[in-house]
Amino acid sequence: MILLEIQDLCKTYGSGSNRLEVLSGIHLDLQAGTTTALVGASGAGKSTLMHLLGALDRPTSGTVRFRGEDIFKKNERQLAAFRNKSIGFVFQFHHLLPEFTALENVMMPALIARMPRPKAYETAEALLEDVGLAERMTHRPGELSGGEQQRVAIARALALGPELLLADEPTGNLDMKTSDGIHAMLADLQIRKGLTLVVVTHNEKLAAAMGTTIHLLDGRVEKTT
Repeated sequence: MILLEIQDLCKTYGSGSNRLEVLSGIHLDLQAGTTTALVGASGAGKSTLMHLLGALDRPTSGTVRFRGEDIFKKNERQLAAFRNKSIGFVFQFHHLLPEFTALENVMMPALIARMPRPKAYETAEALLEDVGLAERMTHRPGELSGGEQQRVAIARALALGPELLLADEPTGNLDMKTSDGIHAMLADLQIRKGLTLVVVTHNEKLAAAMGTTIHLLDGRVEKTT
């Protein structure tokens, strides 16, 4: 089943002589429950494409259909609700709130979505166990290693049970051994939770572990392997 259908997707910034075309005519179909890597040189449009897939930005033209629905026909409030419910985000910089514990950070999306606090607590606790941090739940970000902080960020991204997990250079700031652990954990979570996983990466090992690799060049799909 196709989860995401992308047709003639374009994104430009500015106008006239200052017009910059970042994406041009992207066509993609992403099947539900699959893994995809987006690769290419800096400036190829990888992160811009991910922001459009995650409805963090609107395209200049073209469509993104999620289970057949054109998501950009939604107004901003509807789009925010869709994004919160259906998509999880992991970034290179984990953006954890330093004054809160790991458990409280993972609970945050659920509490914002008005999930009852006992249920949010139970969900966050289970997710932190899933990412191997059962013994670190009461630690604040400053008391955790970089890899542990990224595990918290991944657990937080899954707090509302999204179908689609988007990860932008999730191991870009980590050493090789820690990166390998994050890769293995993402693969395990993807299978167990039936996630559709899209990763922007320069890490050849991580890209090779994905089911499909989409190579971007100058805002276009150069090839798919």
